[in-house]
Amino acid sequence: MSKVSGRTQPKRSASASQNRAQTVRAPGGPRRSTVIAAAVITVFAVIVLYLIYQTSQPTPEASGGGSGYQHVAGEPGIGDPAPAFTLSASTGGEISLADYRDQAVLLFFQEGLMCQPCVDQITDLEQHQAALAKAGVDKVISISHDPLGQVRQVAADSDLSTPWLSDPTQRVIRAYDAHKYGMMQGTTAGHSFLLVGPDGTIQWRADYGGPPDYTMFVPTKRMLADLAQERAS
Repeated sequence: MSKVSGRTQPKRSASASQNRAQTVRAPGGPRRSTVIAAAVITVFAVIVLYLIYQTSQPTPEASGGGSGYQHVAGEPGIGDPAPAFTLSASTGGEISLADYRDQAVLLFFQEGLMCQPCVDQITDLEQHQAALAKAGVDKVISISHDPLGQVRQVAADSDLSTPWLSDPTQRVIRAYDAHKYGMMQGTTAGHSFLLVGPDGTIQWRADYGGPPDYTMFVPTKRMLADLAQERAS
């Protein structure tokens, strides 16, 4: 026994002190092993997900050199007059198809605000303006059923410069039969592209949003591969 400040204190055994020191200083042990195991599992999971993503992506060979994304061409189709329209735009005022007479206009019908891949599609189109111009596209316009105020807000939040037109009655969407190619049971547009030529006729159409894949995003370069292939055929 030893005395500290007049009080008797029990002596700690040397083995107990050593064990405590080892516990405090030990760099390894069960906790470190658990962290390492979790890191290994995380890396493995990321690799597996990447491989699944890669193997699930369409390839150009799947469609004879096109995008590899399954699509159809609805009506009105190639050679038909593009139905006229005038709609309010995210960029302000109203936009009419007739405003772009003598230009080639790519119309992009989409599911709208609740479809983030559709918003991403517009972003991707804006990032490939040079490729679009090379393919003969002068202007891109997107159309959905959403209220104008919400369209403007999302367009501003996403820093989009592409005119996004509001068609709340879906009069235009239905005039182009764009509601037939999506996952929303015909209640909204799906994911459709139409190229309207300078003369006002439809030069190309691709509806990607229908069954069985219900595709809501197509990389712009892949979409242009379909355009080039179908123009050549």
